[in-house]
Amino acid sequence: MAIIALSALAQEHRLQVFRMLVKEGPSGLPAGEIAARIGAAPSALSFHLAHLERAGLLRAWRVKRNIYYAVEVEGMRQLLSFLTEDCCHGRPELCGGIATLAAACGAEKR
Repeated sequence: MAIIALSALAQEHRLQVFRMLVKEGPSGLPAGEIAARIGAAPSALSFHLAHLERAGLLRAWRVKRNIYYAVEVEGMRQLLSFLTEDCCHGRPELCGGIATLAAACGAEKR
């Protein structure tokens, strides 16, 4: 899962979209607005959004004629937890609490 998620984020537009949607929270944004904000053609953007969705980092839903996208909090939490699970040789306090924060990310949804 981590390799797929990191691979999905290893592209400029996808990383930009992901960071934008993290800021937006669970309400997300319609695809057209995402395209306008990052200055991408809608056809190119749909490829990137699908890639992030397949990686488990975004979720999509339809409202009338619009498709909305938001960060998939559980996928983000799993990635952050994976990246920090062995933080500082078992002493996460040395990492400034990042491992604890990563594990708690999205915990209210579980």
